[in-house]
Amino acid sequence: MAKQTWGVGDVLTSSALNILQTNDYNQTVNSKTANYVLVASDVGTRISMNSASSTTITVNTSLFNAGDQVYFVNIGAGITTITAGTATVTTSGSLALGQYDSGTLYFTATGAAIFFSASASGDVTLTGTQSLTNKTLVSPIVTYSINAQTTTAYVTVASDAGAFITVSNASSNTFKIPTNATTAYAVGTTIQVMNIGAGVCTISAVTPATTTIASAGAVSASPTIAQYKAAQLVKVSTDSWYCFGAIA
Repeated sequence: MAKQTWGVGDVLTSSALNILQTNDYNQTVNSKTANYVLVASDVGTRISMNSASSTTITVNTSLFNAGDQVYFVNIGAGITTITAGTATVTTSGSLALGQYDSGTLYFTATGAAIFFSASASGDVTLTGTQSLTNKTLVSPIVTYSINAQTTTAYVTVASDAGAFITVSNASSNTFKIPTNATTAYAVGTTIQVMNIGAGVCTISAVTPATTTIASAGAVSASPTIAQYKAAQLVKVSTDSWYCFGAIA
C-alpha cells in the first residue's frame, strides 16, 4: 500500500482503519504505459509497466528518505530499464526488467538507492548447487574455449579444463597431463584435443609413475591421434584419467 501521511488533528476513522487493514499486505498499484519519472507519492507503491516498446523509469534525488522502497513489475513485452536521473542507483544485477520480471528500489539516502532485481533477463551468476527443472536452454547451449598449439611438446594448464585444444605440427608431438600436485583439476574435468597437423600426437602423462591414462589405444598409457582425429580426456580420480576417441 502507499505510505499513509497523518497530520496534527487528523482522526483515524473506522473506514480509514478498514482500508489500512485491507491493504496491509498489498501495495497501491500505479499503472504506466510509457516512460515514467518517479514522484514522492510513489513511496511504498508498486509501479506496473505495460508497454510493447522499451520504457524507462527515472529516479531523481530529494524525493525519498533512507529506508523508503518502491516496487516495480513489468508485464509488457517491451523491456523496462530503471534509469538514474539525478539520483544514484546501484545494483549487483541488471537494471533492465524483461516481461514478467520485477524488482525493488531501496533508498539508502535521499539521493542514493540500491536496486534488487528478481529479473530473469540478462546475465545471471549462479553459486552453489543449482537444480534446473523443466527449463529450456537456448543456443548457444555450450561453448568451449579454444587453445591452439603448434609446439612439439605441450603440457596442459589449469585453464585447459573444459577446453578444446588443437595441436598442429608437421613433426611428431606430445600432449601431456601433469600430476595432480602440479595442476589440481577437479575430478570430472574434461579436456578435448584434436590433431590438425601432419605429425602424430601422442597423449601421455608428464609423470607416468604418478599419473595414469587408461585408454583402448594400442599402447594404453600413451594413445596417439593422427591428423584430423580427436580424443577426450576425463579425470576420474586424483591422478587417473580416461582417454577415448579416434585413438590408436
